[in-house]
Amino acid sequence: MIFLRKILFPVAFIYWIVTYLRNFLYDVGIFKSQSFEVPIIAVGNLSVGGTGKTPQIEYLIRLLGDFSIATLSRGYKRESKGFVLADASATAKTLGDEPFQFYSKFPHVHVAVDADRRNGISQLMQHKPDVILLDDAFQHRKVKAGFYILLTTHDELFCDDYILPFGNLREPSFGKKRANMIIVTKCPANITELAQERIKQKLKVNVPVYFSTIEYDDFVYTDNSKVKVNDLNEAKLLLAGIAKPDLFFNYLENEVDEKLTFPDHHDFSSDDINRIKEVAKQKRIITTEKDYVRLKGSIESNQLYYLPIKSKLIQNKEDFNKKIIDYVGKGSRNS
Repeated sequence: MIFLRKILFPVAFIYWIVTYLRNFLYDVGIFKSQSFEVPIIAVGNLSVGGTGKTPQIEYLIRLLGDFSIATLSRGYKRESKGFVLADASATAKTLGDEPFQFYSKFPHVHVAVDADRRNGISQLMQHKPDVILLDDAFQHRKVKAGFYILLTTHDELFCDDYILPFGNLREPSFGKKRANMIIVTKCPANITELAQERIKQKLKVNVPVYFSTIEYDDFVYTDNSKVKVNDLNEAKLLLAGIAKPDLFFNYLENEVDEKLTFPDHHDFSSDDINRIKEVAKQKRIITTEKDYVRLKGSIESNQLYYLPIKSKLIQNKEDFNKKIIDYVGKGSRNS
């Protein structure tokens, strides 16, 4: 893999030039970004996948519970086209797995998908939300959000990475200058203040930097039952189709577990389902929330469980919350 990436270095250089020019043309106003009157928070990253955008969006939804909230995603791998607003007929196939997860957990939120973010925002504004949360939209320069949250993982900081395909960056790391704040995600819960300070120095930014960790639920769930994680002593199958499943596996696995791994956003075929059933037999199947919404209905409901996660800020939670609430509150009063 390392050898292959070295061969691809010339391609990465061309990609660097293209993304640099694109951003430059937006920065100087030759390419136009559209602003909207409603407060818009864009959550995204510079790298490819796995930085924890979904739990961060859910954190914001919980934080902004006193406001009318809408979320807008591209709806990756959905079977529908154009603008779709979630309703009682919504599925993971019509919305994509992550937006359907938002809708399933937060039915009071207007959850929509549209590859054309300008159109999606215009459609959502008819519902008069106080704030729109843009999922995975840091590179979507056609829209100018009022507030940008940039995520980077503790173990793979963007400052240590390179542009695609030599590395995993979607754009050069100086795209960080568009961020209003940065969150270093998936940190060890016991990360020291000294380690945090060293990371801040490496990132070289002039905006607030926060640190978060993944907090796992004490229970795994089906639609109508739950089991305490500590009581999962019998053999079980762990299943994940997410970008970086190691944390999930490490939290649950023991010597009698079996594991199945699929690509991120995997569309489970009938052959996949049969393989899962064959491997699992009568064991409990423990999966992620994102995989659960795609597998639900294909596997017996009393056999398939999911483990919820949350994003938890390690320090300065009050400061972070205040910045977000102040931005939304000021914007919603002015709109």
